Amino acid sequence: MRSVGYDPRARVLEIEFAGGAVYRYFDVPERLYAGLMTAESHGAWFSAHIRDAGFRFERLR
Repeated sequence: MRSVGYDPRARVLEIEFAGGAVYRYFDVPERLYAGLMTAESHGAWFSAHIRDAGFRFERLR
């Protein structure tokens, strides 16, 4: 991951990956964002708790 942003009011998580792709995930609880930011392995935590959890998302680029 290159960068991560979170809007707590909208509950939107935006992630830019190392390859340049940017994804926006919707209705993500703030506790999951906090968990991602404090995880020992951001990639593994993202895969288990965000990507594979069924959140609605869109690819921005």
